Amino acid sequence: MTDTDIPDGFEPLSRKSPLTEPWEPLYAKKTDKAVIIGLRLARPHTNGRGLIHGGLIAALADNAMGCSCAQMTNWTTSFVTISLTVDFVGSAEIGKWLAIESDVIRTGKTICFAQCLVKADEAVIARASGTFRVVPKKG
Repeated sequence: MTDTDIPDGFEPLSRKSPLTEPWEPLYAKKTDKAVIIGLRLARPHTNGRGLIHGGLIAALADNAMGCSCAQMTNWTTSFVTISLTVDFVGSAEIGKWLAIESDVIRTGKTICFAQCLVKADEAVIARASGTFRVVPKKG
């Protein structure tokens, strides 16, 4: 994969996790109100039929919405997932650019609500919503 395969504005995702390590490289594009996560779909992202795996969609939607809640609070707090709902409305194959575009609905002192669309080459393949508990950062 070359840098020309990555849409403008995306940079390597700096927030790493053992869960997402096998899916690297992952990318992020920060806006004023969200963190959009993206990746070029490859074999490690698929199920036995060669289509994007629903578990990958759920995990990255959770990640993108949590990061977007953090972005809205200037990264001063952490968030843990209370609930996550995913509706699968399509599929995607190897080679497509996957982008998870979040929208923070409300951030309060104890809870944040967010939603996102998961797109493969701009076609919506899933939507998700999440509720996140605000956890003050230690030290």
